Amino acid sequence: MAVARENRLGTYLKDRRAKLDPAALGFPLKRRRTPGLRREEVAHRANVSATWYTWLEQGRGGAPSADVVDRIARALMLTDVEREHLFLLALGRPPEVHYQAAEGVTPRLQRVLDALEVSPAYVKTSTWDVVAWNRAAAAVLVDYGTLDPKQRNLLRLVFLDPHIRVKQPDWLGVARFVVGAFRADVARAGAAQNVEALVDELSRESPEFAALWRDHDVRDTYDGPKRVRHPKAGMIALEYSTFAVEGRPDLSLVIYNPATPKDVEKIRSLVKPRASAPRQRPARSASI
Repeated sequence: MAVARENRLGTYLKDRRAKLDPAALGFPLKRRRTPGLRREEVAHRANVSATWYTWLEQGRGGAPSADVVDRIARALMLTDVEREHLFLLALGRPPEVHYQAAEGVTPRLQRVLDALEVSPAYVKTSTWDVVAWNRAAAAVLVDYGTLDPKQRNLLRLVFLDPHIRVKQPDWLGVARFVVGAFRADVARAGAAQNVEALVDELSRESPEFAALWRDHDVRDTYDGPKRVRHPKAGMIALEYSTFAVEGRPDLSLVIYNPATPKDVEKIRSLVKPRASAPRQRPARSASI
């Protein structure tokens, strides 16, 4: 016999509240016969009626609004994927995504970047605009500070900058990867309309991009190897990892760690002169 959608919702809500620690959330531990939060405690955290929340778990009453589902998700401290699952159970659809353009990074996040002496790192938006970077990124990847802010888009650099294209050991592989990863990030952020002008521009200017974009391929950007052919240091092997920025779903932190001690020394030799010399506009660098 099929289980009703309302019953699956109730089971999920009960399971999630049972996993929360009442003491950590400021609720007393006395007279508790079951683990986790009580229904009325979840209702209090979500600012809804305890009776109505009880009915929701029991599969009674009407469907909740998206706002109420969102408040319950926050009350239960759900992760993004758990929140999405709650929306699917309660409303039969995922939550709406509202893209907001990034407004730069905090001084604290910039200090995190600057502390990575031999690990090139940058912060990018969901539409792949670089908004912050460290000295190692400027020395090994691209000196974004010498570019107009509108030119600091990673796709634009890969497909429209011949200097970067020449210095990619496997340009086609990189190009295919960035297009697929870009498409996935844009869809995840609900920013498809925001990148229409960029996609149109790249499609006009780069036949390779137009062909890859028509493939509708998607990739993830979490981690992997990377090789950079630097004009001064030669080939540099890196391993990159991508991290979400807490409280800023529009931003991602990308860190490239040198793969071997030899690569560490190569990067150090590039960074050291930049730290001691006056800032100059260098020759275009190696990679994204």
